Amino acid sequence: MITHPRTEELAESVRLWIDEIRPTLDPRNAFLARVAANAMATIAREITQGPAAEAAAIAGMAGVLGQEGTYAELNSALCARIRSGELTVETPGLLAALTTMARDQIAIDQPSYKPEGTVRSE
Repeated sequence: MITHPRTEELAESVRLWIDEIRPTLDPRNAFLARVAANAMATIAREITQGPAAEAAAIAGMAGVLGQEGTYAELNSALCARIRSGELTVETPGLLAALTTMARDQIAIDQPSYKPEGTVRSE
């Protein structure tokens, strides 16, 4: 059976290649290469961590809203209810759901950032 590289493996390969050639580039292109390598790493994390983060977000929003739906539907409803004042910091589960969503997204976008109160694992 022929197996193809997974998308996250391809993204990681491109990132590693960019990092390999970056030292040979002029300063401007080295900077742009670093940006590209970081983008490839973010893509790989989005592919590997994104589905679980989205599932957790859906569960959290559904719990707060008391309804089922897609991520987009629930996010839209959640935002509308927060804007209208129907949901506030006193709403049971809201802060926990928002905290989980924010931390999961930070883990994908900026994995080296550790919010206060968390232990840095290295």
